Formats: sequence, structure tokens, C-alpha cells
Amino acid sequence: MRRASAEDLPFLQHLYAETRAAELRATGWPQALCERFVADQFVLQHTHYVRRYADADFLVLQLEARAIGRLYLQREASDDLIIDIALLAEVRGRGVGSALIIHIQQNAARTDRGVRLHVDLRNEAAYRLYLRLGFRDTGVEGAYRGMRWDANVS
Repeated sequence: MRRASAEDLPFLQHLYAETRAAELRATGWPQALCERFVADQFVLQHTHYVRRYADADFLVLQLEARAIGRLYLQREASDDLIIDIALLAEVRGRGVGSALIIHIQQNAARTDRGVRLHVDLRNEAAYRLYLRLGFRDTGVEGAYRGMRWDANVS
């Protein structure tokens, strides 16, 4: 992991586009419209994250010297908040996400903090992963399900 910089923005936008690809294919929109939509949505999301979570760690995940994902993590006094995790499609399903979450849990447990996150209701694979890793459902808010892991429970 390393801190994200302005030079990472093209990769981060590409990664964001990958996470929205299936959703956009279902729209039937022309390719140019999909690309413009994703570019605009990335700017909006990135701007929101940087402003809302100004003190967070914005990290690029690397395998050897190659960027493979992102982790946005805010460390707070009582909990760590996983703002966002995304991996390139080619590395999903290989245990990278699980290892990353376990690492976050271990770091939080060292100081008796919990870990919170929100998962898109359509992302059943991520939801099942979080359940397997000891997170509990804290309720639905809009299009997202809140989840929490407590260091003293798992």
C-alpha cells in the first residue's frame, strides 16, 4: 500500500469504471455516453471523499510495482471506517480483499477499535465476504447496508 497522489487519478478512474461496468452495460447506452457518465461520476465521488474524509488515508494497493486497487480508510478514536475498497477485476476472488480486511481488523484490534463500512445492496459477494470475516449487519440506509466488526467480539 502507498498513499495515492494526483498521478494516480487516471488509474483510480479506470478502477472506478471497472466497478461500474456491468451496471452500465445493462443501460444499453452508447459507449461514449457511458464513458462520460463514469468520468463525471468519478469526479463527483472523488471530490466528495476528499472533502468529507479529509483526514482519511487514501491508499493505492499494489502487487509488486503495479496498482491493483484502492483502500480509503479513516481511523477514528472508536472505530476505523472503511470508506471504500476496490480491486481490479483480474485480482478479485484471489484472497486479496480478505487479506486486506483481516489486516485492517488486526490493526484495529490492537487499540480495541471496531471497523465500520457500508456495502452496496447489489454487491452480494462483498456482503458475504464481510459476514465470513465477522462483520454484522447494522441496517440499510438508502442503497447501502451498514456493517460493523467489533474487536472484542470476533
